[in-house]
Amino acid sequence: MALGSKRDTSKRDFKIVGTRPLRPDGIDKVTGRARYGADMSAPGMLVGLVLRSPHAHARIKSIDTSRAEALTGVHAVVTRADFGDVEDAATADTLDNCMAGAKALYDGHAVAAVAAASDAVAKQALKLIEVEYEPLPHVTDVDEAMAPGAPVLHEGRTDETVPQGMSANVISRCQFGHGDIEAGLAKADRVLKRTYRTEATHQGYIEPHACLASMGPDGQADLWCCTQGHYMVRNTCAAILGLEQGKLRVTASEIGGGFGGKTTVFLEPVALMLSKKAGRPVKMVMTRSEVLRATGPTASSSIDVRIGMTKDGRITAGFAELRYQGGAYPGSPVNMGAMSAFAPYDLENVRTIGWDVVTNRPRQAAYRAPGAPIAAFAVESAIDELAKGFGLDPLEVRLKNAAREGTRASYGPTYRAIGLEATLRTAKDHPHWTAPLGPNQGRGVACGFWFNFGGDTCVSLNITPDGTVTLTEGNPDIGGSRASMSMMAAEELGIPYDKVRTVIADTGSLGQNEVTDGSRVTFAVGLATIEAARAAKREMCRRAAKVWGIDEEAVVWEDGAAKPSGPNAGEFPPMTLEEIAAIASNTGGPIAGHFEVNAEGAGVSFATHMVDTEVDPETGAVRVLRYTVFQDAGKAVHPDYVEGQFQGGAAQGIGWALNEEYIYGEDGTLQNPGFLDYRIPVASDLPMIDTVILEIPNPGHPYGVRGVGETSIVPPLAAVANSVSDASGVRLTDLPLSPPKVLAAIQSR
Repeated sequence: MALGSKRDTSKRDFKIVGTRPLRPDGIDKVTGRARYGADMSAPGMLVGLVLRSPHAHARIKSIDTSRAEALTGVHAVVTRADFGDVEDAATADTLDNCMAGAKALYDGHAVAAVAAASDAVAKQALKLIEVEYEPLPHVTDVDEAMAPGAPVLHEGRTDETVPQGMSANVISRCQFGHGDIEAGLAKADRVLKRTYRTEATHQGYIEPHACLASMGPDGQADLWCCTQGHYMVRNTCAAILGLEQGKLRVTASEIGGGFGGKTTVFLEPVALMLSKKAGRPVKMVMTRSEVLRATGPTASSSIDVRIGMTKDGRITAGFAELRYQGGAYPGSPVNMGAMSAFAPYDLENVRTIGWDVVTNRPRQAAYRAPGAPIAAFAVESAIDELAKGFGLDPLEVRLKNAAREGTRASYGPTYRAIGLEATLRTAKDHPHWTAPLGPNQGRGVACGFWFNFGGDTCVSLNITPDGTVTLTEGNPDIGGSRASMSMMAAEELGIPYDKVRTVIADTGSLGQNEVTDGSRVTFAVGLATIEAARAAKREMCRRAAKVWGIDEEAVVWEDGAAKPSGPNAGEFPPMTLEEIAAIASNTGGPIAGHFEVNAEGAGVSFATHMVDTEVDPETGAVRVLRYTVFQDAGKAVHPDYVEGQFQGGAAQGIGWALNEEYIYGEDGTLQNPGFLDYRIPVASDLPMIDTVILEIPNPGHPYGVRGVGETSIVPPLAAVANSVSDASGVRLTDLPLSPPKVLAAIQSR
């Protein structure tokens, strides 16, 4: 079936898709047989460790590694001097983040690394490296970094979008929207102006970064690592080390969590360089402190919002100015924040402006819907405050202004079929919305949006002689994609789920595949899987036609078998996939289906979240009582996984709203680099998170699939803040809502 006919099957009756089979990776993970990054080993392997800057900002005047190199058991020491120049600016920033050049730009910035025979020797060697620093003034706050006279991290990096006279820390400006903001505000019965702030939070994956590198004297290299995209790792490391991409083979391990935080490289180029110098394999594993000090959290922000509303709840204009700091290098997700801020609403007058700012913090990395939760917190909080100020139902206000099919999005395009209205109506009819609340308890709602992506995808579907199927794809499984791909392949081929096995290929086995991010895999790899299965079906029909001696066009595929298309084609019993596979060697050879595509048509995603909280008026402590997620999945391939994505995003958003934050001291060093002080939610902090799956088919996918992994983290920040504001009787605009902050707000009331 051609790609142009994707809409044809979006409402079909499914036999396997939509069911809840056992996950294929479950036994390996619960028995300990699954191999994660730190489980990899090789004969003669060395231990690699990194020396990190104790300063938030310092010029590196000299590095003396001679004493470390002379230590018995040390096989290699590397500094920035071991790496060549890189022309591409983004790759050069990645290299500088992996190994500091002229300056250390944040507390924890790598400045040297060693490879030694043991962990003890490597630690001793780090102590012998002498680094002469010249400490420089630092800045870690986004507003302070934009101020005139702020310490400057980089000279000459500001692009042409930034007006003259601004701080050199302001790297770029973006703008989206349409209409006339001032004219729209003039029509409002009330205009609300607020400033909102959020602190940086880490993805909190349980598995730290780890890799094993082996580079031979012939320039051929192998790398095993925990990553969300081993093709990205190959391409980036090859560029940094000056290798041809085909000479570096990267294999992805099982992954112990990523959530966007493993979409870049930190250790891998260093491990490869150590291996090259040592002539031995080198394994590197970060400590938790290193993970928090030196790998990407999300951005922190400061946002100004102006929204006008009539007394009947119609939004007349919406404006937001977003200031995001993305750490020491350009590339904060402010553009996606600015695009998504008002995306759930059909507005005549809307504009967002975003500023990308650098500070003396670790380089930010993606965190589930990068930039969107921060923007939604500001906009959804303001809409909630306006609605309640007029005495209006906050769900009805959102319904009145909701984007629908045909709406011109705030960031430009016109929406196709979308599910926001369905989530809002379902939420309004749900028992949670009318459940009674007790003293000091409040209820909050918020909407959220994510774009969803497609991108480069390549799969190979091979039918074995005994009729089982192996699907090979190139995206690490971080959310159940192996089960989903097996289900879609089985659905399309008409065979049982347990007859399909999905495996993740190394970079030498398939063509280019994008990173597992942006909620792209179930959509894009699923689309490619279905098309590969259709290619295999066409070939099997051709083989059956050859056996029967009839035209290929006279054979159809139904219920896992080739059949004559009708009485005129001849009277032949159906030939099953297993029967066709058994004689494949005699009818033309192996049977396979392949598909490569730069997938488009991902289909945007919307959700509405509802949460009840209770605030202790004497301490400011917040307890989450009840939480319900309403989200459009397009088509839930494996509902268990979909519900898990909904719940996981909500749990992480609750942590972001209530507990989690990066705390920097006056010296610019991180004060809480461990899970004892950086507190993520545990089971006892959360209620059972209820989920309601809606299915408004995405016309861009054969089965109607939309990505679900990102959207679920977008509404919680605002939903929780709206609930706590309702419970406490005071509007809260600064995250996280820690007990001292909430108590101070209550007392100031």
